[in-house]
Amino acid sequence: MIDQLPLFPVQASTLAGEVDALYLFLVALTVFFGALISALLIYFAIRYRHNARVNRSRPVHHSLPLELTWSIIPLGIVMGIFVWSAVIYFHIYRAPDDAIPVNVVGKQWMWKLQHLNGRREINELHVPVGLPVKITMTSEDVIHSFYIPAFRVKADAVPGRYSSIWFKATRPGRYHLFCAEYCGTKHSGMIGSVIVMEPDDFQAWMGGPTAGMSAVAAGETLFRNLGCVTCHTGTDSGRGPSVDGLYGSSVQLEDGSAVLADDNYLRESIVEPMKKTVKGYKQIMPTFQGLVTEEGLMQIIEYIKSVGPKEAAAGPAPSVDAGGSE
Repeated sequence: MIDQLPLFPVQASTLAGEVDALYLFLVALTVFFGALISALLIYFAIRYRHNARVNRSRPVHHSLPLELTWSIIPLGIVMGIFVWSAVIYFHIYRAPDDAIPVNVVGKQWMWKLQHLNGRREINELHVPVGLPVKITMTSEDVIHSFYIPAFRVKADAVPGRYSSIWFKATRPGRYHLFCAEYCGTKHSGMIGSVIVMEPDDFQAWMGGPTAGMSAVAAGETLFRNLGCVTCHTGTDSGRGPSVDGLYGSSVQLEDGSAVLADDNYLRESIVEPMKKTVKGYKQIMPTFQGLVTEEGLMQIIEYIKSVGPKEAAAGPAPSVDAGGSE
């Protein structure tokens, strides 16, 4: 039904219906109370106008039932909106475990995207219909915002950190991709398309002739070329901590605190190693700020994610600095 309204883009994801339902409820609630208050204002302005024949001898100064009514009802409405919004928020930002990962880097004025098999795109994103897709994004320069109106998803791409969203497309087609955060003189031209394909067509596209080195393989190559193996040997005796099974684990720091080894922590450990020192290691790691592009950082992190625990490894696995400065 909402697809027929000219002001609304087509609903093309599983999240679109949830977002639209909340939005339409808020609009209906606003219209209802706006009309009610306006009607009451007009009624009382006429009923109690100057020289109107009404009894003003017994004005009401206090009414507990009335005050409870106009306090409890709005409180209930607001709390209901809060709970409803929170449920949708956590649904949007908690991607399914089987979501297809795509790395995105915003840059004035384009979107650079890479699939894990190495397939790269600029201002276009190919995804399969009926399968969840997780977008992990950052920016090379200023704040951008990755916005797909038909999917009702939007998140900022912020320099120096990672953010993510996910969606599951429900119908094949081509949909608009915008930057929804003013990012400079050519902001209006930072547009693209999301192409939703049938799963078989998507697999054929992914295996096309332009597919390059996978993100994991590219990350391992960078890891070796940057000389990370000299300190991160994959054993506890190295000058730097091992990354075997590191991703998603709790890292003990020199100051006694602990931090989760997620994407943002790994990125910070590579470009700002002095910020967090892993317990038992010295601060000897140099910064790689400016030596590795944002795409390269994402590839290194994908490589770290792929390195399993020592028990599951076939042999010693090289690692990148993930423990922060040693």
